[in-house]
Amino acid sequence: MTASRPGSHLPYDELSTPTEMSADARRVVSSLRLEGVARAAVRPAPSIHFADYPREVPKREIQVSAAAARIANAMHLHLD
Repeated sequence: MTASRPGSHLPYDELSTPTEMSADARRVVSSLRLEGVARAAVRPAPSIHFADYPREVPKREIQVSAAAARIANAMHLHLD
């Protein structure tokens, strides 16, 4: 093994073996779940027309606890 000088470092000196790099690439591809992405890419876009979504969705009720109301009142936010 030869001592390397700061300017003599080659970019491919530290590469893994082709077998290790291939296994790494297969692991990355399997973790990306590209099959679902490919299916979503060919599906038609969702509609933006109001008539396609006829239901009325009520707004949720916001609950303000007594402790939160006290803090807000102390900060002069008044959540009444």
